[in-house]
Parts: sequence; structure tokens; C-alpha cells
Amino acid sequence: MKIALCSSFVPFVLGGLRNIVDWLKIQLEDQGHQVEVLYIPQHDRSDLLIGQYANNRLIDLANQADRIICFRPFSYAIPHPHKIVWFIHHLRDYYDLWNHPSRDHPVSPEMQQLKNTLRELDTAALSEAKALFTNSRIVAERLRFFNGLDSEILYPPIHQPARFFCHSSNDEIVYVCRVQNHKRQHLLIEAMRHTKTPVRLRLCGKSGEEHYTTYLNNLISKNQLTQRITFENRWISEEEKAIILSGCLAAAYLPLDEDSYGYPTLEAAHSEKPIITTLDAGGVLEFVQDGRNGFIVPPDPIDLAAMMDQLYRKKQETQTMGREALKRIDELHISWSHVLQRLLQ
Repeated sequence: MKIALCSSFVPFVLGGLRNIVDWLKIQLEDQGHQVEVLYIPQHDRSDLLIGQYANNRLIDLANQADRIICFRPFSYAIPHPHKIVWFIHHLRDYYDLWNHPSRDHPVSPEMQQLKNTLRELDTAALSEAKALFTNSRIVAERLRFFNGLDSEILYPPIHQPARFFCHSSNDEIVYVCRVQNHKRQHLLIEAMRHTKTPVRLRLCGKSGEEHYTTYLNNLISKNQLTQRITFENRWISEEEKAIILSGCLAAAYLPLDEDSYGYPTLEAAHSEKPIITTLDAGGVLEFVQDGRNGFIVPPDPIDLAAMMDQLYRKKQETQTMGREALKRIDELHISWSHVLQRLLQ
């Protein structure tokens, strides 16, 4: 079968939203399908959005591909007689973040009209899909609330999960993730001020926000934590990541209102490590079960410190929780075989 994978991207910005496309391509080709990836540059500037939507409607793949699978906004605007959508998220400033203080645009009659138009266009384009999937329960709920559309939750796996393994359990809490303010690495640094055990922290990841990197380094230095916190401000290799996770005590993932459980959560689970997260982390809460395969705490440094100390003091229980994290993967049917079975039905 000839399959086109269609998604949008922001040039020079790497992240998990490209992984889901690139990894699916590998899986489909392994099954003997011909796969073409179509990445469409996107800019979130308000005066460009409708034009980008219109451009996508002019893309004609009907005679080149047997089916298309679409992901990010506004790739699903591409018309095709056999369009499948694996919906990753809305353009959230015009949906659930419309009244949030983080919005870049002031509310005005013009912006209100743009919001209404985008929602109408999204609903129409998504309604064309032969099958509509979402990557998490929280995204499925948004889709139902804002667009009146039902979807099937299809959790994205990671590439080559067998490369992750559990070797031992040292004294480190590990956070491997893009370094950005909404990923909240600072909460863990602040928590280290309040820990009462020799637990250590390792942060790994590159940032596009230089001011945030500077802030983290200053926070570590100011609180005299350089001997207990390792901050590797770079993209570590997949091999390094697997080794670091294999020997750590536990992993952390603290995003603010994430759309899904996030690859760091899944990588930790494949490494049989429990996950620390927060009550406001969003989709991460669909995977982490408090007290079973990790801890869910308020986004407060003192609460985080208490859980870090508990993981350190009760290492046998921590290892048991790590094994439960691995079991959670099967419970949620997170596998490429399941993904291919649903997308190719």
C-alpha cells in the first residue's frame, strides 16, 4: 500500500511530535508498505493561519497515495478519499488556552472571529476522516468538547523499546527532556533544597530558551547544589539515555498540562523505573498511578522533595514500583503492533 504521512512542523524545532511520524514510517516500511512523509512548515502567527489552511486544502494526493495519515494542525485539512487522522493536539491558543494568561494574542473581535473560523474549519476537516484517533484521553475529551467529535485513543509507542533495560538502582532521580519553562525542571532543583537524604538529581536536555538555561544554572549555583545536581545541557544520545535510565533510582516528568503521557514517561517505564509527576501534568496522569508505578504530587518543591526522599529510603518498594510501570505499558496496549492494526483497518 502507498501511504502518505502528513504533518506540520516548526522549522529548526525538534521534539516528540516529529518522532511519532518518523517512527511510524519505519514500522510501516517494515510491513512492506511504501511510505512518503510530507512535512508542512507552519507558523502560528495569527494573520497567516487561514492562508495555511487554504494551502493545505489545495494539496492533492488522491492519485499518489492509497491513504493518508494526518497528525498535527493543519495537516488534516488535506483532502483525500481515505484520510486517517491520528490527532495530536489542537492549536491550543484557540481552544482550551483561549482564556489562559499565557496566550500571545489579546482577545478582540477580530481574534474572536478567527477563533470561531478555525474551530469550524477543524471540525469540517476532521469530520472527513475515515477513522479518527487521538494520542491521549485528555485530547479525546477536548476534541469531543470543542468539535463534537468522538475518537479512539491510540497511545503512541517509542521506537525500539527493547533498547531500554533495567540494570541497577543508584541514588539519582533522572529527568531527560527538552529544557523549557513549561517542562519545569526548576521545580526539581528547588526540591533538592528540601531533601533530607543524599538523593541526587540529573537533568539532561537541550533548550531553545537560553534565559531558562541561565536561570537553572544560577539556581543550582545559588543554592550550592553543584555537588548533588548534574545538568547536561545537550541532547544525549539514545544509547546514553538507555544507560542512564537503566541505573537510576527513578525518573521525573513534570510538564504543565501536557497533551499526552510524553515519551520520557514511557522510556522510564521500559527501563522499569517509577515516575514522579504532578497533579497538573495533564496526559502524564493517564499513565502514572499514584503509589503503584510512581508518585503524583502537587507542583510544590516541598512535596516533590518528600517523594524523592521516600524513593531513596525505600529502594525495595521503588524497584517494585518500577516493575509496575513496565506492566502499565501492556495494560494500555502501547505497542506498534496495536497501532498498525488500528491505523490499517
